[in-house]
Amino acid sequence: MITNEQRENLRGWLTGRLPEDLFEGLTEVTVDREEITVIGRIPAPRLAEDASDAEREAAVEGRIQEFRERTREARIEVARETEHRYRRKVSWGVECDGRRALFTHVAAPVMTRLRQPERQVLDTLIAGGVARSRSDALAWCVRLVQRHTDDWLTELRESLEHVQRVRAQGPDAEPEPEGAPTEEE
Repeated sequence: MITNEQRENLRGWLTGRLPEDLFEGLTEVTVDREEITVIGRIPAPRLAEDASDAEREAAVEGRIQEFRERTREARIEVARETEHRYRRKVSWGVECDGRRALFTHVAAPVMTRLRQPERQVLDTLIAGGVARSRSDALAWCVRLVQRHTDDWLTELRESLEHVQRVRAQGPDAEPEPEGAPTEEE
């Protein structure tokens, strides 16, 4: 977890460092322990007004792929600098005509111990064809919770940031490198 000030520092640095013609705008910068995800808006393809939904979807997909290939070297350069400065991997994505696409992202393993009733929930999702494995089923459950509890999670994150600010003022606080997001482990 990082503070709002650290997140703003990261977003500001990326805004200044990204080539001006890379995105129409920086849509979202998300940070966790392992990864920084940078999502920018790119222009939608110009189509005839009577273009079908299939044509529109294919054009957006093509635009996203063209952007990914054309900007690869610039994004790699920015990612290397960002990874060195903030000590996290950088992942990229775009929004185009209402569609979001991630190019790369970290899939970090998470270990957990579950009792039988919890395992039965996962096994039911597998048997029902919702997931291929317990790992997929657990990820599905996390996405479901995430979708339905945004307000609660936002409030919890804000509370954690407050706790971190108070801890940072304590006698055991160590000075942090300039601008680098850190987290309590």
